[in-house]
Amino acid sequence: MAIIEITSLQNKQLEVFSTLTEAQLRMTLEPEKGLFIAESPKVIRVALDAGWQPTALLCEHKHIDGDARDIVERLPEDVPVYTGHRELLAQLTGYTLTRGVLCAMRRKPAPALADVLRDAHRIVVIEAVTDTTNIGAIFRSAAALGIDAVILTRDSCDPLNRRAVRVSMGSVFLVPWTWIDGPVSSLKDYGFRTAAMALCDDSIALDDPRLAQEERLAIVMGTEGDGLPRQTIEQADYTVRIPMAHGVDSLNVAAAAAVAFWQLRR
Repeated sequence: MAIIEITSLQNKQLEVFSTLTEAQLRMTLEPEKGLFIAESPKVIRVALDAGWQPTALLCEHKHIDGDARDIVERLPEDVPVYTGHRELLAQLTGYTLTRGVLCAMRRKPAPALADVLRDAHRIVVIEAVTDTTNIGAIFRSAAALGIDAVILTRDSCDPLNRRAVRVSMGSVFLVPWTWIDGPVSSLKDYGFRTAAMALCDDSIALDDPRLAQEERLAIVMGTEGDGLPRQTIEQADYTVRIPMAHGVDSLNVAAAAAVAFWQLRR
């Protein structure tokens, strides 16, 4: 690989790390040609181990022979490594790099829903959750607590958003995921019963034994402010609540997901 010292912030080859927005990186019309940014050596290693293809690395001087040495050594010869001092890289990107390393990586086409669900028994459906931190935290809990797949509605945040990837600690590369275009209730066509997490008069407690006995269960999580759409709740097989104490009515969606994943694990 070529190690290139940054001498100008106007270098067009550095746009992927500086001026391109998340939408431009994603290239919505042609996502198979899009890119995303992985941040920190640990996250980059997870992505590389999972087979994601790097296109460029941005690295502080001290990390080339330090924390990122093994990453630099395993990069293909045609992948450039851009380097500079911490202050210069912060000026380039607009933020201080976490652990001093960024990697631009090529996106993969989203797998078919049927392929992701084929061998799954416990999945989470993320509906209209747009907070990047919550998306990353849900993925991390899903990986840690045995969720087989993550399914997202199109109005949810992109899991390959830089912050979502970092918060997930690379878990977005470990758990199969894809998008769903039809209603959440269409998961019944794949043999799943749906459990909508919502505070309703007819909701059952998370520890209700019927939930644990389901062979294939989709745990449906919605945005904190508005919750799940009424249609999703009405069409669900179960409406589920987490029993609370001290008058607390709800948890952050990422915290609620972790609790649900643990309780409903196979």
